[in-house]
Amino acid sequence: MELDVQPKVIIHGGAGSSLHGKGGVEAVRRSLYPVIEDVYALLREGKSACEAVVRGCQMLEDDPLFNAGTGSVLQSDGQIRMSAALMDGIAQRFSGTINVSRVQHPIELALYLQNSPDRVLSDFGAAELLRELQLPSYDPITERRLNEWLQERQENFTKTMAAVVAEVGVGDDADTAVVDTSARRGTIGVVVLDSQGKLASGTSTGGKGFERIGRVSDSAMPAGNYATAHAAVSCTGIGEDIIDECLAARIVVRVTDGMSLLDAMQRSFTEASDRQRDLGAIALDASGAIAWGKTSDVILAAFHNGDRIGDTLELPVGTQVGCI
Repeated sequence: MELDVQPKVIIHGGAGSSLHGKGGVEAVRRSLYPVIEDVYALLREGKSACEAVVRGCQMLEDDPLFNAGTGSVLQSDGQIRMSAALMDGIAQRFSGTINVSRVQHPIELALYLQNSPDRVLSDFGAAELLRELQLPSYDPITERRLNEWLQERQENFTKTMAAVVAEVGVGDDADTAVVDTSARRGTIGVVVLDSQGKLASGTSTGGKGFERIGRVSDSAMPAGNYATAHAAVSCTGIGEDIIDECLAARIVVRVTDGMSLLDAMQRSFTEASDRQRDLGAIALDASGAIAWGKTSDVILAAFHNGDRIGDTLELPVGTQVGCI
């Protein structure tokens, strides 16, 4: 079909410490690339930015490799509590859910809340909404995440966070884990420019892992997920660092006020690096520019620019910003 605008998409599966060799890189690519292909196909069919964002988030939430939906980390009491947000850039409407349990796709609640007069619900309200929508109860816990929690409990919860990406086998080579266990920053995110030139962003997370009950993630705040008609951003990393920087909103406001996406990312990440923040972000603007940035070792991001699929998995360690 004839498209008014060339669609663009960028997704992420978290940020953290360096991947363990080529085996780890390829394992993450095998998870990210099918999501990119599926979301881009929807955009080619003329689906809206919000529809494409939700579909991408659902796929990432279903992948036990990532810390969102199935595969979410356990909190200090052994329970999973997830948060997610969706923002429609044209309507400039934010919706989200905080610390929800027993649901397969937290992003679905954020989608429903887009048209609600009460657009951000926390644990008890989200649980009531699940019952109203008659969504089936779902246990997102995986054996790997449970074992991670059991091991940490034996060590009296000396870690402040869980691993961003669950350890997975990658064949017979020596690289048996995607990310080392010091990698502790986990969310998933999708940012889309659709064929009508509309932007949207979505972010979903299982939290830090081992955290105090009631801790609120940046993922369900404009600090971690924000969009206008000019730009859209999804963040990942240490939630408290993202909140302190108000990173997603800061980048988007700078673009909305006339700064280029690349300049907005560079300035924002220079400031974050100067303050020793540990975070990353993916972004799109209305012109179709695709950008990413990180202060962490790696950001697990992939994109489709209309001509090709690419990723950020082998960027140099340290603060990096890129734009195409």
